[in-house]
Amino acid sequence: MHFPANIPLGSAHIPVHFVCETLAYFIGYRYYAYLRKHTIDSITSNNRLIIFIGAAFGAFLGSHIIGVLENPALLSHFNLIYFMGNKTIVGGMLGGLIGVELTKKQIGVTVSSGDLMVYPLILAMLIGRTGCFFAGLEDGTYGIASQLPWAINFGDGIRRHPTNLYEILFWLMLWLVLRLIERKHQFANGARFKVFMASYLVFRLLIEFIKPAYFFRFGLSVIQLACIGGILYYYKIFLHPAKLTETYA
Repeated sequence: MHFPANIPLGSAHIPVHFVCETLAYFIGYRYYAYLRKHTIDSITSNNRLIIFIGAAFGAFLGSHIIGVLENPALLSHFNLIYFMGNKTIVGGMLGGLIGVELTKKQIGVTVSSGDLMVYPLILAMLIGRTGCFFAGLEDGTYGIASQLPWAINFGDGIRRHPTNLYEILFWLMLWLVLRLIERKHQFANGARFKVFMASYLVFRLLIEFIKPAYFFRFGLSVIQLACIGGILYYYKIFLHPAKLTETYA
């Protein structure tokens, strides 16, 4: 297979990565709209919109800030183009979380706004990471060199861990586990989103060890430090997992 994969369009072509990224936003939102239509939502449409704006602003800043900090050696090249060209999902998630919490505090919303977003976000991630896989080496989501049977040559002659495929597998497994839990139990308010976030942060903390990132002398990367910060924020779910759910009557 040739990387990056493109869809021919006359004399030009469209990157599969771009198509998948666009579909991730569109299908993820449509799925969210479907779920909200069939769910009793205690948050008004107006407040939902305000929260979305706060989430988007926080995700934009967090994604690019962490993205820029990923390689401290290149900070001397910092400018607007460099800032816009570097982003990471971990930063986007944590920045979005901060944006949402600050926004909710301002408008007086105390119930969870993230529970409804969990499955749409997982679906969007699945589609988006599929695009990352087809992008090959271009978006930097590949792993380090490996001799494992499933290692893939993304175009530079080196067989690597397909860490983007590992993440797709992670999202599928998380979706399945959440659905299995919800067959017999009901998540407490906000618990589904907490499990979603904490699980992904733990996954990324571990998977970064087999990605070609910049590691400090103490053995961790910027993304891993951000993951640890997020995990500490959600420490209670690790100490008291039983409080996350209650059995259906």
